[in-house]
Amino acid sequence: MSEHGWGPSGRDGRDERDARGRAAPGEPGDTVWRLRSRACWQEAAELLRPAAERDPEAALGRAELLIEQCLFTAANWTQAEQALRLAEALVTSTEQRAGASCARGFLAYVSSVLGARDRLDEAQAALGRTSALLPPDAPGRPLLDFRRGLVAENLLRDRTAAWIAYRRAHEGAAERGDELLRSYTWRHLAALAQAAGDQDRAREGFDASLRLREQLGFTVGVAPALAALAEVSGPDEAVRLRAEAARLVQALGGVPVWLARQLSAVRAPGAPPDGRIEREPRGTIS
Repeated sequence: MSEHGWGPSGRDGRDERDARGRAAPGEPGDTVWRLRSRACWQEAAELLRPAAERDPEAALGRAELLIEQCLFTAANWTQAEQALRLAEALVTSTEQRAGASCARGFLAYVSSVLGARDRLDEAQAALGRTSALLPPDAPGRPLLDFRRGLVAENLLRDRTAAWIAYRRAHEGAAERGDELLRSYTWRHLAALAQAAGDQDRAREGFDASLRLREQLGFTVGVAPALAALAEVSGPDEAVRLRAEAARLVQALGGVPVWLARQLSAVRAPGAPPDGRIEREPRGTIS
């Protein structure tokens, strides 16, 4: 499974995928990826809406898209919750149940970091259920390990546990050829190396993450990668990288909102009634 639902399509641009990255003729997988990568989550979710009403895989993919929107915008919490409840109601297999539980844990994590309340217990419980449902070699294991690393790093402040989880996710993503997930694991392993004072390893990881995102065309993820690389670059290069990140954030309408604040590129938009940024995020949240 790609990092949040639909990933890049096949080499001809018409290899449409379902929420697990498998070929799914008839689903608008490639279009969904292009919209998602350009921060057009609402448009992508609308494309999936008809199928999501009856197909558990499409419902889960749509829920993952809307949870990712919460991560980048700190908004639209209610819509993501409704989409996830639909996905949970449609599950028909253990694999689907595990996928929905993993998404539940991720939504609780994002809400804890950027939302209106602490949902750590819910995140841990949901990811624990996912682990119990998935065999050791299941396709969803790398994503689960990554999300457990997020909880360990940013909610539990346990860098050792986070590093172990990210390494497992990194190796699993490499085995499965999930380059988008690897862009995330590279980024987080680099952040831990930076925190430990290993600037060379941090620079290597941030650079690898940026290259992967540029190669995949994951435009919405490029600005955070640029800003992270700036943290371990020389003064002149850091200024250039941050300026490039700021321009990209502005071009995408001020997302990610937490990065927009950090860069002072644009004013972060006011959050809607169903969610708000309670505090400045610490560390690498995504």
